[in-house]
Amino acid sequence: MTQESSTSKRSVGGGSSIVFIIAGVSFLRERSSGTLERTLATPLRRSSIVFGYFVGFFLFVTIQTILIQLFIVNVLNVTQQGNYFLLLFVNLLTASVALSLGLLLSSFARTEFQLIQFIPLAIVPQIFFSCLFDLTDAPTWVEVINRLMPLTYAADALQNIMIRGYGFREIWLDLVVLAGFMLVFVLLNMRALRKQRPV
Repeated sequence: MTQESSTSKRSVGGGSSIVFIIAGVSFLRERSSGTLERTLATPLRRSSIVFGYFVGFFLFVTIQTILIQLFIVNVLNVTQQGNYFLLLFVNLLTASVALSLGLLLSSFARTEFQLIQFIPLAIVPQIFFSCLFDLTDAPTWVEVINRLMPLTYAADALQNIMIRGYGFREIWLDLVVLAGFMLVFVLLNMRALRKQRPV
């Protein structure tokens, strides 16, 4: 594993963890402060509420993602062979997956401490199974778990852009899978809101 590959993988896992925590804690505070409950009392549909929160948090996530990429590429001088803006798009899509997962899991937590306890279950396995180690010669069951991790596809896309200089046509499948994960998490979040207000 090259130094650039290791750095890009760690940045994916670390950035996703930060987004997960920020999104989850923020959404949890909305619930504990009663803001979400008052919003659910309005005629708004669950889909509108979820997408509203998602877009609001996404603005902050975008700023964070841009700063992280600027630091990695321009300050740390990590090798970047591919298109800079395609790299940014992949990072934003990855952050969106982490954001939607954080919002989903925050629906099942009652306190911030409980939400933090989700990290070993939701984030740490993804980092170990898809970001830090070469799993080429791993057993079949490890490969199956690896393919169920969103970070697997994010790390693959980022490596192909930064190290191999690939374009959209070579990484489109990774992007589709990441978008699929995000959509599933958002839909599950809508269903989770049924415990707050039946529709």
